[in-house]
Amino acid sequence: MTNNYILAIDQGTSSTKCIIFDGQGKVVTKVTEPLKTHYLAGGFVEQEPEAIYQNVLEAVKKCKDTFLLAGGNLADIRYCGISNQRETFIIWDKNGKPLHNAVVWQCKRSVSVCDQLKEQGLERLIKERTGLIIDPYFSGTKLVWLYQNNTAIKQAIDNNEAYFGTVDTWLLYKLTNGKVYSTDHTNASRTLFFNLQTLNWDTDILTVFGLSGLNLPQIKPSSAFYGQSDFDGLFNTPLDITAMIGDSHAAAFGEGCFEQGTAKATLGTGCSILMNIGNKPTHSANGMVTTICWSTEERIDYALEGVIVSCGATIEWLKNELGIFTESSHTEQMAASVPDNNGVYIIPAFSGLGAPHWNMNRKAEIIGLTFDCNKNHVVRAALESIPFQIKDVIATMETDTKIALKKLMVNGGITNNHLVLQLIADVLKCELVKQDSPDISALGAAYLAGLSSGVFKSLDEIKQLKNTAASFTPTNTQNNMQQYYNEWLSHIKRSS
Repeated sequence: MTNNYILAIDQGTSSTKCIIFDGQGKVVTKVTEPLKTHYLAGGFVEQEPEAIYQNVLEAVKKCKDTFLLAGGNLADIRYCGISNQRETFIIWDKNGKPLHNAVVWQCKRSVSVCDQLKEQGLERLIKERTGLIIDPYFSGTKLVWLYQNNTAIKQAIDNNEAYFGTVDTWLLYKLTNGKVYSTDHTNASRTLFFNLQTLNWDTDILTVFGLSGLNLPQIKPSSAFYGQSDFDGLFNTPLDITAMIGDSHAAAFGEGCFEQGTAKATLGTGCSILMNIGNKPTHSANGMVTTICWSTEERIDYALEGVIVSCGATIEWLKNELGIFTESSHTEQMAASVPDNNGVYIIPAFSGLGAPHWNMNRKAEIIGLTFDCNKNHVVRAALESIPFQIKDVIATMETDTKIALKKLMVNGGITNNHLVLQLIADVLKCELVKQDSPDISALGAAYLAGLSSGVFKSLDEIKQLKNTAASFTPTNTQNNMQQYYNEWLSHIKRSS
């Protein structure tokens, strides 16, 4: 087992990480290669398809070279797992030539298309079939925009000569020299084309969208054999590609969300919360989306996902615009220097409120300031807004599914602030776990690749590999946090 190394590729929006893991899930070599994104007028966001592929190859090359310099044997790297930015997609012709730049998940070009689809009364159909909402975030509406506004793409789709793929599909297609055209359940579930019940492409939705002539990839489990690649000659012996999965789902697997009621929260600028809801999809009546959590040949686990718009962004605003502190790392000590928030609350709606409120016209507020308040209370209020928002999402998920949260696993930059993590545990009244791995998406892809290839024999074996950096359980202040949360929630409802 010790010589079965796994190459994990985490292709993200701003960079590609390439990490070699050993048979114990430990990092052997890691490289990060920056990737250029084009932010254009009108909220358009694009990347160059060939640049994405070359970015991956460059990251793999540097990682391989570093591995060799450290005395590694290239023949020991036998398997590859890929995680990727999810809703970004590429469309290419029958010769493998891109018909347009990759349209990135952040792109807002399809706002008008979403309005059209809603006016046609399609929201219920989309929700019931795909588990998603009609929103520019998801791939489908942006492809409809291209179909309506790009003659070459429209003609190619109508002639059945256009091939659609999220980033995983594009990379696989390129890595196998066009021999393999596939995707996994998680990436398929982010397109607006995937039926959660049939686990296949929904021909009715494609027809409604005017895309019935579109070629779509074969759908496989996240952990499965996808093909082989020598990575454009970087390896003498081709590697087996044995996992593909969207990055947020890979993080859930890497965190160990293997059971119903386990969840992960990625705490960054915003926050993505994914909770495993078991082997049946449940639709949310409160602003969550239903998606595939992860899948193997033997099982498919579903998830509810909630997106919080402002977490770390609130802290950055206090630093950059108000100058309350010079480094975000100072906030933990500042907030801990006061016993409570002294009645100060922050509604962090700087870009509107995400799940479960979905009020994008809402403005941010600082509430409850008096002369006996100081900057430390404001900082504490900002930090508390993070656990309050997470509580909001988790409580909604529990209501929608009747599944109680068992454990929350966290990753992302904010997890360095242990006060925030303790406050989350207190308000959720649940154990919170932080793993000792900053590259959790890559780790999830590696675990899935190892599971498919036999490096790891079972989920139970992978569970034993987890390396917990810190664990937080509710303290005797949890009732206070519940009181503060209720007060914060009342402010949201009062001024909505």
